[in-house]
Amino acid sequence: MNNARSNELIAEIINLEAILNLPKGTEHFISDLHGEFEAFNHILRNGSGSIRDKVTTLFNQVLSEEQIDELCFLIYYPEEKIQSLTVQQSLSDNWWFETINYLLIVVRFSSSKYTRSKVRKALPQTYAYILEELIYQYDETTNKKAYYKQIIQKIIDLGEGERFITDLAYLTQRFVIDHLHVIGDIFDRGPYPDKIMDTLIGYHSLDIQWGNHDIIWLGAMSGSKACLANVLRICARYGNLDLLEDAYGIDLNLLKSYSRKTYLDNSQFMPKKNPYRKLRISEVTDAMKIQQSMAIIQEKLEGQLIKRRPEFQMDHRLLLDKISDNQILVDGQPYKLVNSCFQTIDWCDPYQLSEEEEMIVNDLMDQFQHAKKLKQQMTFLVEKGSLYLSYNHNLLIHGCIPLNKDSTFQSMVFNGKCYAGKSLLDFFEVNIKQAFEEPWKSEDFSTDIVWYLWCGESSSLFGKKAMKTFERYFIEDSETHVEEKNSYYDLRNNAEVCQRILKAFSITDSDAHIINGHTPVKLIKGESPIKAAGKMIVIDGGFSKSYQKITGIGGYTLLYNSFGMQLAAHKPFSDKKTTIENNDDIISTRQIVDRQLTRLKVKDTTIGLSLIDETRKLNQQLSHNKLSPSK
Repeated sequence: MNNARSNELIAEIINLEAILNLPKGTEHFISDLHGEFEAFNHILRNGSGSIRDKVTTLFNQVLSEEQIDELCFLIYYPEEKIQSLTVQQSLSDNWWFETINYLLIVVRFSSSKYTRSKVRKALPQTYAYILEELIYQYDETTNKKAYYKQIIQKIIDLGEGERFITDLAYLTQRFVIDHLHVIGDIFDRGPYPDKIMDTLIGYHSLDIQWGNHDIIWLGAMSGSKACLANVLRICARYGNLDLLEDAYGIDLNLLKSYSRKTYLDNSQFMPKKNPYRKLRISEVTDAMKIQQSMAIIQEKLEGQLIKRRPEFQMDHRLLLDKISDNQILVDGQPYKLVNSCFQTIDWCDPYQLSEEEEMIVNDLMDQFQHAKKLKQQMTFLVEKGSLYLSYNHNLLIHGCIPLNKDSTFQSMVFNGKCYAGKSLLDFFEVNIKQAFEEPWKSEDFSTDIVWYLWCGESSSLFGKKAMKTFERYFIEDSETHVEEKNSYYDLRNNAEVCQRILKAFSITDSDAHIINGHTPVKLIKGESPIKAAGKMIVIDGGFSKSYQKITGIGGYTLLYNSFGMQLAAHKPFSDKKTTIENNDDIISTRQIVDRQLTRLKVKDTTIGLSLIDETRKLNQQLSHNKLSPSK
């Protein structure tokens, strides 16, 4: 019995120690997607240029540049590309045979850093045996040449070429990227966060660091009425009410009816231009009036929350009770109000919802929490998500680590205990998860903390002194609209400050980085995404079309493979149809961030550390077995 067990332990130890010496897998970092599904989908499919790099390496002496483009797009969009080629020409048996052989070469090359077991698990069941035979062609030029040729020819003869090519294309996408990091803000602005979430749910390996726009959706699902009001207002502002209705099945008729009878046309509340479709006049009108409804409801609900949570220190954001004679006092200064829509406010109790507003909010909350698809996506977001992640000697965080001007950690006191830096983020995360587990509680501390993360001064997701939604809507003086950023955003240019932050999160490796999203890098104004002598990398480059005028690009992504880090800058995405027809990739430039002097192996990674620990335990068991008498 002991001998059999010892043999099992020996085999497992050999396997794990061999795995530790494989090259490190490629990590892909992406952030601030903001519902821009098509651009996200393209970058996910092309691995931020990784596939093109491999195809070029393999075939630059064999294929023309145009043929390389064609092969790359066949890998990115196999179904669409084959359909397009079929319309243009009749595809010969020779085309099918050559294409399958090219793709097999790419798959072999892309999977070469993985164990055979890992590759086998990734194979589609239909062709698993055949694919395994073709991928591991150790004797293709002599004894088995005819064997392999016959397999491919029979696939073509049976009319399975398209299906086989499609499987090879998706295998290549799977093998090129080992792990995906999404550094926040999947939701809001763009129209298709639901499609992004569906894609992420089906992805083979990933983690998510929550963004401020993700947190209000999580907050709404967790029972926060203030977060719910923000979600509705932002959907109306960006002309995305159909996301709620069509994707998630939220019935907005009650809200529409109330808004139509209560509010007038008001140009300040016109929805932003939807980049994917032109809104009908009725949709524009509803978005304009719903935005007014939710702006007022939001101010009331947030006022109630601020009053019940004095520890949040947000009394300066109580504004409705500062209104008098069409003026408002902000920080003691009087300002004239414009674009007024205050007809539902009871000036004797300005933060109280009317009966009809209360009914609408309760109805929306009930629908939101019972929307099946939305609940599935929010559950996945919690399971795969965190406020920060220490991974392979890097700190991944969407927003900031709140800092004072002297670079010390900004602190908050809750229940007599002081939290700052890592402990503050850990405290926030515990409350996010607790609020999500108890969605029936709508005014408890944990649920209110989730809202605080959206707009509180010491929030690691917001990173500003105050959110000026009210001022932007109702005060003409643009000086009142300015949102003062946390000192972190200046101090993150300092390598010593970044080093101190990393140390506080127990990351001491000399090659460590902080990888950030949240704030668009204004490349058009000369701003660099690489800061603090390379210790800080900001990868929000403007996936959202609304940001691209100020960034000058269509987003950044980051790749980290066994040779080091590369930053990819992308040109704005046009549309899927045009991109496929013209083989128009969207990678503009690649920039090396770090190049490793020695190629990184699995043993140098976070997963490697766990495998080393597992190997140590197995060796201890083996030693114990050898000392124990055999039964």
